[in-house]
Amino acid sequence: MNTGGKIISSIVSVLLLALVIFVYFKFFFVYSEGTNEGDINYLQREGFLFKTYEGKMIQTGYNSHNTSSTIQSNEFKFSVVDERVAQQIDNNSTRQIKLHWKRYLGTLPWRGKSQFVVDSIISVRQAAPQVEDSLLDMPLPVEN
Repeated sequence: MNTGGKIISSIVSVLLLALVIFVYFKFFFVYSEGTNEGDINYLQREGFLFKTYEGKMIQTGYNSHNTSSTIQSNEFKFSVVDERVAQQIDNNSTRQIKLHWKRYLGTLPWRGKSQFVVDSIISVRQAAPQVEDSLLDMPLPVEN
């Protein structure tokens, strides 16, 4: 092999290695892990070729940036790959649920639309009691 062929094969090897490293860090490296707790707003199975479970969790809390300390809702959008985990989430959708997730820097069609991929349920507890509709229809006392 001549010198020009060696240089070209070295450049191609370096570029191929750089591409492999980029793909690994973009799509397979777990950037972060964590947990979120809240109420499941929806969980649906969707996709044309690859069917994945996509969901949204509502987390309530206080808005620390507002001086009046109003209650705000935060949305946490996630994907679920494991059908067993998705079924458990669906079965407990009326309860307060704490999910463990892994965050990837890129999405893959068979892993879902979200960078946050839920892999397990940490805990499930009864949701806060809801105000009954009949109580909402009651007239309020009038002050004189």
